[in-house]
Amino acid sequence: MPPTVAFLSAEMAPFAKTGGLGDVAAALPRYLHRAGHDVRPFLPWYGHLELPAAPRPVPFARDVPVRLGRWDFRFSLFETALPGEDLPVFLVSCPPLFGRREIYSARGDEHLRFALLTRAAVESCQRMGFAPRIFHANDWHTALLPLYLRTHYSWDRLFARTRTVLTLHNLAYQGVFPEWAVADLDLAPHAGLLHQEDLRAGRVSFLKTGLLHADAITAVSGTYAREILTPEHGFGLDGLLRARAGSLHGIANGIDTEIWSPERDALIPARYSAEDLSGKDLCRSHLLQSLGLLPRPKGPVLGMVTRLTAQKGIDLAAAVVPDLLAAADVRLVVLGGGDPGHVEFFRGLQRRFPGKAAFRTGRDEGLAHRIEAGADLFLMPSLFEPCGLNQMYSQRYGTPPVVRRTGGLADTVTHFDRRTGEGTGFVFDHPTAAGLEWALREALECWSDRRAWRRLQANGMAMDFSWERQAGRYAGLYASLS
Repeated sequence: MPPTVAFLSAEMAPFAKTGGLGDVAAALPRYLHRAGHDVRPFLPWYGHLELPAAPRPVPFARDVPVRLGRWDFRFSLFETALPGEDLPVFLVSCPPLFGRREIYSARGDEHLRFALLTRAAVESCQRMGFAPRIFHANDWHTALLPLYLRTHYSWDRLFARTRTVLTLHNLAYQGVFPEWAVADLDLAPHAGLLHQEDLRAGRVSFLKTGLLHADAITAVSGTYAREILTPEHGFGLDGLLRARAGSLHGIANGIDTEIWSPERDALIPARYSAEDLSGKDLCRSHLLQSLGLLPRPKGPVLGMVTRLTAQKGIDLAAAVVPDLLAAADVRLVVLGGGDPGHVEFFRGLQRRFPGKAAFRTGRDEGLAHRIEAGADLFLMPSLFEPCGLNQMYSQRYGTPPVVRRTGGLADTVTHFDRRTGEGTGFVFDHPTAAGLEWALREALECWSDRRAWRRLQANGMAMDFSWERQAGRYAGLYASLS
């Protein structure tokens, strides 16, 4: 029998998503479920969720009390399902903590919100009589899970054979709070199990606590798993990760090919395949027209769908792209939000190059798909990238990515060699403007060779990044622990 799994995440598409975590938290449980696992995802019921149907209350998990230090909360559990699937998704309702419209908040109670999610998932499993062989936590939000099982729930034989997996989607976010939060987390009696150096420094880290106590740790690509063992990419956790290296596994994310596939994508104006790319030309024309850009450029259409943060190499793009727009007949389409300075840069670029550059902010899933299908090149010059999904989407859509050789980008994109016809994109090594400029020059030279460009597109579209493959690696890890 496949191991049973309780899966905890702060995000899950399409219900709640700010980035790749939401996509992964939907796709991995879906494919595990299809492979025969009894997998039960737990997600907060945020105030902004738009659900296809009213969730069903779980009668034996209503107004369940949870005490967190001096705070008394109550949660109720509701059941819904992923659209088009029979996979149940359990929503944790606690309006004082989750009723607000944003996923993440600056109100000073983030530690309480995600501690409550974690405790509620365990309490719900108890009331279900569900003994998961694996509790799978994701990122800092649910990283207290292994310690809670070891302390608050150690008495419950229901979890006697349960093992824990913690997946690192982005080590830059660690859930660090002042030392006084230990009492709020109801962990003061167990402070000896927290990171002592952190406590002496007056802080507590959710993620560091999870790294100390999880049975297995996964990073979302093989290269990222190696990078985070170094001071450059470890964000202060490299020493602890080196100590846990025997329990660290690199498993790249996959992509959901039922959602991200040009052959069946309902969000793009024309469908196409590697054998018939005529639909991609229609997608290109539609994208330019819909955004008010000049049609039929001689050069490529460059696309970006990204969080506007320093991590994503926005400063590199800012140093290179304006000169490219000024010198060449190319177009730029950007969808993203984040740092106000970066937002203003792209707004300024749109004003400076009317008809050549378009910028849209906010979340727009349809436009994200249309950019993948309608662009000719996808820019992803990240300074670091644990895995990344857009470079895999891009290859699937015949849109060669321009990436830096780091993390999951290094694992999923190979530099195209026009002499041999091998490769799937354009890869540069150094996180400098000169590096990105070199890669874009390579791309433009290849663009002028239509035969080579078609070969490049075919190479990328032939790659298999599906979750069918990657979910199997998680299933193997689960089996090895149970």
